[in-house]
Amino acid sequence: MARIRLSLAYDGTDFSGWQLQPRDRTVQGELEAALGEILGKAPRVHGSGRTDAGVHAMGQVCHFDCAADRASIPWRRALNALLPKDVRVLECAVVSEDFHSRYSAAAKTYEYVLWHEREFCLPQRRRFTWNCGPVDFEAMDAAARIFMGKHDFAAFQNVGTPVKTTVRTITDISRHPGPTEFETSWRFSADGFLKQMVRNLMGCLVACGRGKLSPQEAAAILEGADRSVAPATAPPQGLSLLSVAYPDFD
Repeated sequence: MARIRLSLAYDGTDFSGWQLQPRDRTVQGELEAALGEILGKAPRVHGSGRTDAGVHAMGQVCHFDCAADRASIPWRRALNALLPKDVRVLECAVVSEDFHSRYSAAAKTYEYVLWHEREFCLPQRRRFTWNCGPVDFEAMDAAARIFMGKHDFAAFQNVGTPVKTTVRTITDISRHPGPTEFETSWRFSADGFLKQMVRNLMGCLVACGRGKLSPQEAAAILEGADRSVAPATAPPQGLSLLSVAYPDFD
Protein backbone atom coordinates (compact mmCIF):
# COMPACT_ATOMS: atom_id res chain seq x y z
CA MET A 1 0.00 0.00 0.00
CA ALA A 2 1.00 3.63 -0.53
CA ARG A 3 -0.01 6.66 1.52
CA ILE A 4 -0.94 9.85 -0.36
CA ARG A 5 -0.92 13.26 1.31
CA LEU A 6 -3.09 16.05 -0.15
CA SER A 7 -3.33 19.77 0.55
CA LEU A 8 -6.78 21.24 -0.14
CA ALA A 9 -8.48 24.60 -0.50
CA TYR A 10 -12.24 24.97 -0.29
CA ASP A 11 -15.03 27.48 0.02
CA GLY A 12 -16.98 26.11 2.97
CA THR A 13 -20.17 28.10 2.36
CA ASP A 14 -22.19 25.28 0.83
CA PHE A 15 -20.71 22.46 2.90
CA SER A 16 -21.92 21.00 6.19
CA GLY A 17 -18.31 20.96 7.33
CA TRP A 18 -15.43 18.62 6.63
CA GLN A 19 -16.63 15.41 8.27
CA LEU A 20 -18.58 12.77 6.35
CA GLN A 21 -22.33 12.84 7.05
CA PRO A 22 -24.93 10.45 5.63
CA ARG A 23 -27.34 13.04 4.17
CA ASP A 24 -25.39 16.29 4.03
CA ARG A 25 -22.79 17.59 1.61
CA THR A 26 -19.31 17.58 3.15
CA VAL A 27 -15.76 18.09 1.90
CA GLN A 28 -14.70 14.61 2.99
CA GLY A 29 -17.70 13.14 1.22
CA GLU A 30 -16.93 14.89 -2.08
CA LEU A 31 -13.29 13.87 -1.92
CA GLU A 32 -14.04 10.23 -1.14
CA ALA A 33 -16.59 10.11 -3.97
CA ALA A 34 -14.01 11.44 -6.44
CA LEU A 35 -11.41 8.96 -5.23
CA GLY A 36 -13.95 6.17 -5.61
CA GLU A 37 -14.38 7.06 -9.29
CA ILE A 38 -10.63 6.83 -9.84
CA LEU A 39 -9.87 3.77 -7.73
CA GLY A 40 -13.11 1.83 -8.11
CA LYS A 41 -13.68 1.85 -4.38
CA ALA A 42 -13.59 4.92 -2.17
CA PRO A 43 -10.82 4.86 0.45
CA ARG A 44 -11.27 6.50 3.81
CA VAL A 45 -9.78 9.99 3.81
CA HIS A 46 -8.31 11.27 7.08
CA GLY A 47 -8.19 15.04 7.62
CA SER A 48 -5.95 17.09 9.88
CA GLY A 49 -9.10 18.11 11.71
CA ARG A 50 -12.74 19.03 11.25
CA THR A 51 -13.89 22.37 9.95
CA ASP A 52 -17.41 23.48 10.79
CA ALA A 53 -20.20 24.16 8.34
CA GLY A 54 -19.43 27.41 6.54
CA VAL A 55 -15.72 27.46 7.47
CA HIS A 56 -13.17 27.66 4.65
CA ALA A 57 -9.66 26.30 4.09
CA MET A 58 -6.58 27.38 2.23
CA GLY A 59 -4.40 24.57 3.53
CA GLN A 60 -6.39 21.63 4.86
CA VAL A 61 -4.24 18.50 4.86
CA CYS A 62 -5.53 14.95 4.50
CA HIS A 63 -4.29 11.52 3.52
CA PHE A 64 -5.54 8.21 2.16
CA ASP A 65 -4.09 4.81 1.31
CA CYS A 66 -4.17 3.09 -2.07
CA ALA A 67 -2.48 0.18 -3.81
CA ALA A 68 1.19 0.86 -4.44
CA ASP A 69 0.77 0.51 -8.21
CA ARG A 70 -1.74 3.41 -8.18
CA ALA A 71 0.52 5.81 -6.30
CA SER A 72 1.89 7.38 -9.49
CA ILE A 73 -1.53 8.63 -10.62
CA PRO A 74 -1.35 12.43 -11.20
CA TRP A 75 -3.64 12.98 -8.24
CA ARG A 76 -4.01 16.74 -8.40
CA ARG A 77 -5.09 16.77 -12.03
CA ALA A 78 -7.24 13.65 -11.70
CA LEU A 79 -9.09 14.83 -8.60
CA ASN A 80 -9.58 18.42 -9.74
CA ALA A 81 -11.21 17.11 -12.90
CA LEU A 82 -13.85 15.35 -10.75
CA LEU A 83 -14.27 17.57 -7.70
CA PRO A 84 -16.83 20.40 -7.59
CA LYS A 85 -15.48 23.90 -8.17
CA ASP A 86 -15.60 24.83 -4.48
CA VAL A 87 -12.89 22.25 -3.64
CA ARG A 88 -9.42 22.09 -5.16
CA VAL A 89 -6.36 19.92 -4.55
CA LEU A 90 -3.30 22.18 -4.29
CA GLU A 91 -0.51 19.68 -3.68
CA CYS A 92 -0.05 15.93 -3.46
CA ALA A 93 2.80 13.65 -2.43
CA VAL A 94 3.55 10.04 -1.58
CA VAL A 95 4.53 9.92 2.11
CA SER A 96 5.69 7.30 4.58
CA GLU A 97 3.17 5.10 6.35
CA ASP A 98 4.19 6.81 9.61
CA PHE A 99 2.56 10.04 8.47
CA HIS A 100 -0.93 10.81 9.73
CA SER A 101 -2.62 14.06 8.78
CA ARG A 102 -4.16 14.46 12.22
CA TYR A 103 -1.81 12.80 14.69
CA SER A 104 1.43 13.98 13.05
CA ALA A 105 0.36 17.64 13.04
CA ALA A 106 2.48 19.84 15.32
CA ALA A 107 0.68 23.16 14.81
CA LYS A 108 -2.16 24.85 12.94
CA THR A 109 -2.81 28.39 11.81
CA TYR A 110 -6.27 29.85 11.27
CA GLU A 111 -7.29 33.25 9.94
CA TYR A 112 -10.44 35.16 10.87
CA VAL A 113 -11.47 38.19 8.78
CA LEU A 114 -13.59 41.03 10.16
CA TRP A 115 -15.51 43.61 8.10
CA HIS A 116 -15.75 46.99 9.85
CA GLU A 117 -17.97 49.21 7.68
CA ARG A 118 -21.34 49.29 9.41
CA GLU A 119 -23.50 50.45 6.47
CA PHE A 120 -22.55 47.84 3.86
CA CYS A 121 -20.48 44.78 3.04
CA LEU A 122 -19.19 44.12 -0.45
CA PRO A 123 -21.18 41.24 -1.96
CA GLN A 124 -17.90 39.58 -2.96
CA ARG A 125 -16.75 39.52 0.69
CA ARG A 126 -19.94 38.60 2.55
CA ARG A 127 -19.22 34.87 2.38
CA PHE A 128 -15.74 35.33 3.86
CA THR A 129 -16.07 37.97 6.59
CA TRP A 130 -17.96 38.77 9.78
CA ASN A 131 -19.59 42.19 9.40
CA CYS A 132 -19.03 43.14 13.03
CA GLY A 133 -18.94 46.92 12.59
CA PRO A 134 -16.35 49.33 14.06
CA VAL A 135 -14.13 48.01 16.88
CA ASP A 136 -11.38 49.29 19.16
CA PHE A 137 -8.21 47.57 17.94
CA GLU A 138 -6.16 48.53 21.00
CA ALA A 139 -8.64 46.83 23.33
CA MET A 140 -8.63 43.74 21.11
CA ASP A 141 -4.83 43.67 21.03
CA ALA A 142 -4.72 43.86 24.82
CA ALA A 143 -7.17 40.96 25.14
CA ALA A 144 -5.26 38.93 22.54
CA ARG A 145 -2.08 39.17 24.62
CA ILE A 146 -3.93 37.54 27.54
CA PHE A 147 -4.56 34.41 25.49
CA MET A 148 -0.97 33.95 24.38
CA GLY A 149 0.95 31.00 25.81
CA LYS A 150 -0.17 27.82 27.57
CA HIS A 151 -3.58 27.94 29.22
CA ASP A 152 -6.65 25.88 29.97
CA PHE A 153 -9.06 27.05 27.26
CA ALA A 154 -12.14 25.21 28.61
CA ALA A 155 -14.09 28.50 28.53
CA PHE A 156 -13.56 28.66 24.77
CA GLN A 157 -14.52 25.10 23.84
CA ASN A 158 -18.00 24.23 22.60
CA VAL A 159 -19.44 20.84 23.43
CA GLY A 160 -19.38 17.95 21.00
CA THR A 161 -15.85 16.54 20.79
CA PRO A 162 -14.38 14.69 23.81
CA VAL A 163 -10.74 15.58 24.53
CA LYS A 164 -8.20 14.38 27.10
CA THR A 165 -7.27 17.92 28.09
CA THR A 166 -8.45 21.44 27.32
CA VAL A 167 -4.93 22.86 27.76
CA ARG A 168 -3.45 24.33 24.58
CA THR A 169 -0.49 26.56 23.75
CA ILE A 170 -1.13 29.57 21.51
CA THR A 171 2.06 30.80 19.85
CA ASP A 172 0.60 33.69 17.88
CA ILE A 173 -2.44 35.94 17.78
CA SER A 174 -1.72 38.78 15.40
CA ARG A 175 -3.68 41.43 13.52
CA HIS A 176 -3.04 42.12 9.84
CA PRO A 177 -4.52 44.36 7.13
CA GLY A 178 -7.30 42.67 5.21
CA PRO A 179 -7.66 42.48 1.43
CA THR A 180 -9.75 45.69 1.39
CA GLU A 181 -9.62 48.89 3.46
CA PHE A 182 -12.71 47.79 5.39
CA GLU A 183 -11.19 44.53 6.70
CA THR A 184 -8.70 43.20 9.20
CA SER A 185 -7.55 39.63 9.56
CA TRP A 186 -6.59 37.91 12.78
CA ARG A 187 -4.25 34.92 12.70
CA PHE A 188 -4.20 32.28 15.42
CA SER A 189 -1.42 29.69 15.66
CA ALA A 190 -1.30 26.94 18.28
CA ASP A 191 -0.23 23.37 18.92
CA GLY A 192 -3.90 22.47 18.55
CA PHE A 193 -7.39 23.91 18.92
CA LEU A 194 -10.50 22.79 20.75
CA LYS A 195 -13.92 22.60 19.10
CA GLN A 196 -14.77 26.10 17.74
CA MET A 197 -11.98 27.57 19.89
CA VAL A 198 -10.88 30.14 17.31
CA ARG A 199 -14.45 31.31 16.73
CA ASN A 200 -14.97 31.59 20.48
CA LEU A 201 -11.76 33.55 20.97
CA MET A 202 -12.75 35.82 18.09
CA GLY A 203 -16.16 36.37 19.65
CA CYS A 204 -14.44 37.41 22.87
CA LEU A 205 -12.00 39.75 21.09
CA VAL A 206 -14.84 41.45 19.23
CA ALA A 207 -16.78 41.85 22.49
CA CYS A 208 -13.71 43.65 23.85
CA GLY A 209 -13.47 45.72 20.67
CA ARG A 210 -17.11 46.78 21.01
CA GLY A 211 -16.61 47.84 24.63
CA LYS A 212 -18.92 45.13 25.97
CA LEU A 213 -16.07 43.38 27.77
CA SER A 214 -12.78 44.65 29.18
CA PRO A 215 -9.48 42.80 28.68
CA GLN A 216 -9.45 42.17 32.44
CA GLU A 217 -12.87 40.54 32.21
CA ALA A 218 -11.62 38.41 29.31
CA ALA A 219 -8.74 37.26 31.53
CA ALA A 220 -11.22 36.33 34.28
CA ILE A 221 -13.26 34.27 31.79
CA LEU A 222 -10.12 32.41 30.74
CA GLU A 223 -9.19 31.68 34.35
CA GLY A 224 -12.73 30.68 35.26
CA ALA A 225 -12.87 27.92 32.61
CA ASP A 226 -16.65 28.27 32.34
CA ARG A 227 -18.01 28.40 28.78
CA SER A 228 -21.43 29.60 29.94
CA VAL A 229 -20.10 33.04 30.92
CA ALA A 230 -18.02 33.63 27.77
CA PRO A 231 -19.26 35.70 24.79
CA ALA A 232 -21.10 34.07 21.90
CA THR A 233 -19.32 32.12 19.18
CA ALA A 234 -18.31 34.17 16.14
CA PRO A 235 -20.06 33.17 12.89
CA PRO A 236 -18.30 30.59 10.69
CA GLN A 237 -17.90 32.44 7.40
CA GLY A 238 -15.01 34.65 8.56
CA LEU A 239 -12.81 31.66 9.43
CA SER A 240 -10.29 29.80 7.24
CA LEU A 241 -7.78 27.07 8.04
CA LEU A 242 -4.58 28.50 6.58
CA SER A 243 -1.95 25.84 7.22
CA VAL A 244 -0.97 22.73 9.15
CA ALA A 245 2.67 22.19 10.19
CA TYR A 246 4.43 18.80 10.07
CA PRO A 247 8.07 19.54 10.98
CA ASP A 248 8.99 15.86 11.23
CA PHE A 249 7.70 15.13 7.73
CA ASP A 250 8.37 18.31 5.71
